[in-house]
Amino acid sequence: MVRRVDMVDKIAGAAERAGLLWEMLRQGGNHTLYRLDGVTVPIARHNDLDEYYAVRVYKQCEAKLGKGWWRA
Repeated sequence: MVRRVDMVDKIAGAAERAGLLWEMLRQGGNHTLYRLDGVTVPIARHNDLDEYYAVRVYKQCEAKLGKGWWRA
């Protein structure tokens, strides 16, 4: 299980190191929408997320952060 806060922090840190904009757009009922330098990334509003879901979110960020960025 991956904590949502840890996943958001990981993406935010990678975006900062790459010099990209990472911002929260809005909070919906089930998801919080973030924007990574123009790419919208929805993240479910649960405290714990399974590994498969985390990889799906990380892959949405690959266009800006590079392939496999979360493994480094």
